Amino acid sequence: MYLSPEKSFIFHDNMKIITRTVLLLSLVSLFADIASELLYPVIPVYLDSIGFSVLWIGMLEGVANFTAGISKGFFGKRSDQKGVRLPFVKLGYFLSAISKPMMAFFVYPLWIFFVRTLDRLGKGVRTAARDALLSQEATPETKATVFGFHRSLDTVGATIGPALALLFLFFWPGRYTTIFYIAFIPGIISVILIFFLKEKKQPASTLGKGNFFSFFAYRKIASPEYKRLVKGLLLFALFNSSDIFLLLKTKAVTGDDTITIAAYVFYNLVFALASYPLGILGDKWGLKKVFTSGLVLFAIVYAGFAFHPSTVVIFILFFIYGIYAAATEGISKAWITNTAQGQNTATAIGFYTSCESICTLVASIIAGFLWTYYNSCVTFSTTAIVAVLVLLYFLLSKVTSNLKTSSPG
Repeated sequence: MYLSPEKSFIFHDNMKIITRTVLLLSLVSLFADIASELLYPVIPVYLDSIGFSVLWIGMLEGVANFTAGISKGFFGKRSDQKGVRLPFVKLGYFLSAISKPMMAFFVYPLWIFFVRTLDRLGKGVRTAARDALLSQEATPETKATVFGFHRSLDTVGATIGPALALLFLFFWPGRYTTIFYIAFIPGIISVILIFFLKEKKQPASTLGKGNFFSFFAYRKIASPEYKRLVKGLLLFALFNSSDIFLLLKTKAVTGDDTITIAAYVFYNLVFALASYPLGILGDKWGLKKVFTSGLVLFAIVYAGFAFHPSTVVIFILFFIYGIYAAATEGISKAWITNTAQGQNTATAIGFYTSCESICTLVASIIAGFLWTYYNSCVTFSTTAIVAVLVLLYFLLSKVTSNLKTSSPG
């Protein structure tokens, strides 16, 4: 693997890794994430200002994210059945883009529920098809690099978004609805970029149509390697609660909203900078080694948050957390696609991401219960212990970085 002096792309055995398609999809994700994360610090405050209680906000986010999660499997399977990816990618990003300004049109609860769910549905429509398209652009030996590069630009958007929102509110405090209209600009740019992409029709999946939940049947035909991998990933997801709990603990320790948001932005920045290098490392050292190293870092972070860390220690922990995320997010997607059958790649991704969303929802409920009825120390300690158990599962089981898949499409 070397860096060509003529081109700013990394090559592997004279093959370009970061292809035009990979670069464009990564830029699409960057602009889409700027749009979404512009609203991250705004939505809770805006909903509160129009009369939503904490309970209603929680229900809204729960319904919206569950919709995104459960629909990933269905649309992933549909993508495989049709043998195409781009129509789903275009529709998904378009739904998310138009939902941004729609949030500011009316303040009726049903309208807010509809629009927020539409935004998350867009994510459900596009995710599996987009990741399958990225997978088609790589060989098994270069997938971690491809997914790491994509995750890096995606997370750059997640860093820019909230920073822009905070800057806007600093100069124009309270003008929340304006931000919804501003968010439409990067959102629609992401959609326009997709029209510069082309794809070749893939062999269609032979899976039967079935109902909305028929993608769950994929587990019957999945490879043993895929089943072992997903079993470990879902056990981890079942106790890996929302990052909001880390932010809640940060706020409780520091008592400062600005420090809390700064810590979140810092985490995303580290995540963005580390994703691409760790993706390259994953292809060089092996996906399993990098992923399990990430689990070690995760356990350290949650063990640290179990106590009462100082502000300096919190930022150190968020730095480690950014490295953990970079060592697992893109790596896990590369690993999953390396264990999936080519014509069912989107279904395999959709099955896992749908199950992961359900597990994450349960994990957040568990974390909230432990925090409410015990304390934050129990919440974070439990998660750290489970992370160690998952680490032992991967180290002792027969899960390997299977590289016996098809070449790029």
